[in-house]
Amino acid sequence: MSQRFAGQVAVITGGASGIGWSTARLLVAEGAKVVVGDLNPDAAQKVASELGTEHAAYCRCDVAVFAEVEAMMALAVDRFGSVDILVNNAGIGSDICTAVELSLETWRRVVAVDLDSVFHGCKAAIPLMRESGGGAIVNVASISGLGGDYGFNAYNAAKGAVINFTRALALDHARDNVRVNAVCPGLIDTALTAFIEKRGYLPALTQNIPMKRIGRPEEIAKLIGFLASADASYMTGSIVVADGGLTAGTGNPDLGELVAQSAAQRNAGREAQRSQPS
Repeated sequence: MSQRFAGQVAVITGGASGIGWSTARLLVAEGAKVVVGDLNPDAAQKVASELGTEHAAYCRCDVAVFAEVEAMMALAVDRFGSVDILVNNAGIGSDICTAVELSLETWRRVVAVDLDSVFHGCKAAIPLMRESGGGAIVNVASISGLGGDYGFNAYNAAKGAVINFTRALALDHARDNVRVNAVCPGLIDTALTAFIEKRGYLPALTQNIPMKRIGRPEEIAKLIGFLASADASYMTGSIVVADGGLTAGTGNPDLGELVAQSAAQRNAGREAQRSQPS
């Protein structure tokens, strides 16, 4: 295992499960010290213990509250000396309904956790990175920020804003040697998507994915690790998609498959005609 992150300190929000947990494990394996922030302190503590207290610390943090995010950054500096990497990963889904049906409370909570949290993390971390000579920020957006979904409007709005906020940050802070990029995962096997399998929706949601499967958290963690590392030293303001090819197409059906099906039907019709008695 390489040591790309030796001597660096990373803060990961939503770090106690899914993509956040996989990212924490990868960064520690490659030499980083990590602060795992999560709304669930017991889960965050468990992750930090598994990673080793010499390598990881945990912090109960509601990312929708700026003071709590500031305290998490202060913990990273007090415990490990700096903040060199920030992964804004925390997020929640939304009620599946139209905007007319969506409650004001749900809208505000989704925007607070999925968008305000990214602003809070960057506002608290960038001054620390600037003081130490630079850093890398990776924002976890979504392909739902690149296009709309039926009945998922609050999430679509928040993730779309994260994408353009990432670009604006990259412009403002390139001069500070702070790189800011975003990843846009498609459907990933995490607790947030567990209900899909439980309710039997998975076949319907994977049928249009060219790779015919959902992604794994460690696959996104590896992409985050790349963007956070010196391997991506000339990348900032990039929006990187990892969705099994779902957004690569226009949405039109496979014409080759339709032609083949049509030919098969014509051949079957001819065979049926030949088999009829004269």
